[in-house]
Amino acid sequence: MASQVLSRPLVTAKWLSEAVRAGRVGPSLRVLDASWYPPQERNARQEFKERHIPGASFFDIEVCRDQSSPYDFMLPSASHFADYVGRLGVSNNTHVVVYDGDELGTFYAPRAWWMFRVFGHKEVSVLNGGFKNWVKEGHPVTAEVSQPTPAVFKAKLNRGLLKTFEEMIQNVVSLQFQVVDSRPEGRFRGTELDQGLESGHIPGAVNIPFKSFLTESGHEKSIEEIQEIFREKKVDLSKPLAVTCRKGVTACHIALAAFLCGKRDVAIYDGSWSEWFHRAPPHYKVSEMKRNKA
Repeated sequence: MASQVLSRPLVTAKWLSEAVRAGRVGPSLRVLDASWYPPQERNARQEFKERHIPGASFFDIEVCRDQSSPYDFMLPSASHFADYVGRLGVSNNTHVVVYDGDELGTFYAPRAWWMFRVFGHKEVSVLNGGFKNWVKEGHPVTAEVSQPTPAVFKAKLNRGLLKTFEEMIQNVVSLQFQVVDSRPEGRFRGTELDQGLESGHIPGAVNIPFKSFLTESGHEKSIEEIQEIFREKKVDLSKPLAVTCRKGVTACHIALAAFLCGKRDVAIYDGSWSEWFHRAPPHYKVSEMKRNKA
């Protein structure tokens, strides 16, 4: 019975504001701000200190990662993750709601949502529309920093939701699973730089820019619209699927969209293009720019 109640991928601002007003934020419901911005543009932690959803804690994606990896935002170890979220008051019985303050409505929150899921946590949701729409709808904000009581979180890596470089390389030939790339079209095709890297894509990948799943207001599109997007791109949600991007962040938007359609086993290639570019052989990097030069 419990599993039918769990796994709400989205919650509305109305639902969360009622929970905040009712004083339900605590051991059984934790709200996490998972914002991250380029340091030269915005300071996520400072903005959190100035205003956030009442009772929320700051989920620092710079801290909760594998800091020994040369690639950005790679998954931390299970013990690192468990220790970090435990200090935020999250136990295995906590319903976690994640959001961020990006102008799009949602950017980094689906990454945090996937991180909880890949470490075995079922009851985790993204705030539909993000902080931008929370404020727009007139829900309360505060500068008061909460001090959650630490909890015990036991993390167990779900290997089914994660793809490694070696698995992605093997799949180029074996075609055991579909691959979707969530980056903008120019970066996928290789016609524009990808944050300083030459761009392009993994052979056989299909491009669905993650913004395709968001409305102009920054909310998730309807399930019917999402299903149509996948159909148009000939992505079969009844078959295995892995997603890639630049650094394993916007790929999680595709996993969330598929989850809304009932597909709960989409895997993320954590290293994504930042790893693929540095490790894959040249003929495994498909780029129109290279073809044009040739």
